[in-house]
Amino acid sequence: MMYFERREPKSNGEDPVVDVDNHDLQHPRTRSYKWLIRVAAYIVFLLSGQSAATLLGRLYYDKGGNSKWMATFVQSAGFPILIPLLIFNTPVFSNSNRPTSTRSPTKPKLSSLALLYLAFGLLLTGDNLMYSYGLLYLPVSTYSILCATQLAFNALFSFFLNSQKFTPFILNSLVLLTVSASLLAVHSDSDTTKTSRAKYVIGFLCTPGASATYSLYLSLAQLSFEKVIKRETFSAVLDMQIYPSFVATCSCVVGLFLSGEWRKLGGEMKAYEEGRVSYLMSLIWTALTWQISSVGLLGLIFEVSSLFSNVISTLALPVVPILAVLFFHDKMDGIKVMAMILAIWGFISYIYQHYLDDAESRKDEANVTEVSGGTAEMC
Repeated sequence: MMYFERREPKSNGEDPVVDVDNHDLQHPRTRSYKWLIRVAAYIVFLLSGQSAATLLGRLYYDKGGNSKWMATFVQSAGFPILIPLLIFNTPVFSNSNRPTSTRSPTKPKLSSLALLYLAFGLLLTGDNLMYSYGLLYLPVSTYSILCATQLAFNALFSFFLNSQKFTPFILNSLVLLTVSASLLAVHSDSDTTKTSRAKYVIGFLCTPGASATYSLYLSLAQLSFEKVIKRETFSAVLDMQIYPSFVATCSCVVGLFLSGEWRKLGGEMKAYEEGRVSYLMSLIWTALTWQISSVGLLGLIFEVSSLFSNVISTLALPVVPILAVLFFHDKMDGIKVMAMILAIWGFISYIYQHYLDDAESRKDEANVTEVSGGTAEMC
């Protein structure tokens, strides 16, 4: 079982902020169950949304879609469905077990939040565009295996931004993921039957580039919660999704018009193999599933950490290639199988290190509890 970190207030010459947990009188097992329900819900959102969105994105291209900016647009345009959650703040997803304070924390300036959301929105725009190129020029199986490099990039950025330590298991994971991507790079001939060599190279470079950009986004999001937003609430998580998505959507609309792709959308809809209704439904459901995935991702950042959310997102690694073989008839030769095995091995090594860190954290927490109990008895 994972537990989020409780940070001690820093002494800075001011009166300390007293953390008061309104639910401390409840049985600890009840609090753990509520936390597990939230984490389990976020995991389901992340895995189902990510897998479905990836397959639907490829379906759009396979059936006649060709607009990179439209494919990028739908990755962020579904954010309005999150507004009801922000308004009603559904209890099962609200983090009622988070400690509250007897003194309200200093709220960040509106200008600071606006700049933060603007920067994240532009970052997501570039990231989504690179993913669109990767998904257009690569088979889904190759694309999904390359996306596993996100784990390696996240470890790197977390080392610099979130004080994550490098351990033998982490290094082993990085090496395995690098070798996995290298195998796909060397053995690329079987994937270039439908696309030119130049387009394949573009897709191959864009996918790890998008993984690196998204890993940077995850680490910066966690850092922003700690240093800027300073509000550990579900509404803060939704704000971090809604406002950057709004910026990214507006940026995609600008890109759609500047590139001239908007002129081709009418003809693209008419020429779509499954018809106009299927064209619209594929775009709508792609937008919805990306938002479901994003809620799960940010929720896990909020409840645990960006590292854990990224680990969970890679669970879709062995699922998507198998579904791609079934639905899109992708080739799964020996090299791809070996690359996928290495990537999964790297994932297991990574998550085992996360397990060790969690066990050490629980041990430290138990020691602190024993010391606190002994002090209380002496008093």
